[in-house]
Amino acid sequence: MAGEVQTLVGGLRAVELYYRPIRESQSGNTAFYQSQTRLNTPGLGTLMPENFREVAEVTNQCVNLFELEVVQAMEAAKKFVERDVIFEWLSVYMPAEYLRDIRAERNLMQFCERLEVHTNKICFNLSPKILEEQDGSASSVLKNLRNRGFHFMLGGFGANNCPMMRLSDFNVDYVMLSPEVTNFLGKSERGDNAVNSILDFISGLDAQPIADGVSSSMQVEKLFEYGCGYCAGPLTGKYVAERFIRRKKDE
Repeated sequence: MAGEVQTLVGGLRAVELYYRPIRESQSGNTAFYQSQTRLNTPGLGTLMPENFREVAEVTNQCVNLFELEVVQAMEAAKKFVERDVIFEWLSVYMPAEYLRDIRAERNLMQFCERLEVHTNKICFNLSPKILEEQDGSASSVLKNLRNRGFHFMLGGFGANNCPMMRLSDFNVDYVMLSPEVTNFLGKSERGDNAVNSILDFISGLDAQPIADGVSSSMQVEKLFEYGCGYCAGPLTGKYVAERFIRRKKDE
């Protein structure tokens, strides 16, 4: 049962979520928090996402793992609200497999009810692999969850092998540019025009773009000029544990 999911394994957290700010390009204020999962294992130590996601997603392990992650993310969102941290939502990675699970909507609503977290405080971060889905079931569940108030963000957009045109089949709220795209800024006029075109494409599908991999004020200025209102990366802040996120005194 969804309400019985445990986040502790052998007395330790099986997963540990870290969070980084996504900031408004114009003001520099934090708008959202994006999570990154670290998997604690008995034999291999702590694993980063690039070391376990692919393996987990070829089996049903990714579904069980996601429920550990989403519970911890909701617990963090509740703590942020209690600390008066200003944020619209925090994200948690959702595997495509979960969107094909007929229990997804029911389980997620049970989590929110048990933990007393409003759905609009949670954003599900999707891999570009979701764009490879062909049968429409994932898109349908996504729509139902958005109607419940959850947000969705597609990550890694514009990277190599990303089927950009398939984005039209998935009605997400936010699209995060791959750092590969952001790194084109400032290198040439053609590179800048390409980034601008991608941003126009995203906006034309009624999604809000977020640039990842931002490392300079020049990039922020160009992105804002091109209509990208949110940035993440080395310039805006690194991933930190939940306990370190507090409301600043001057906010």
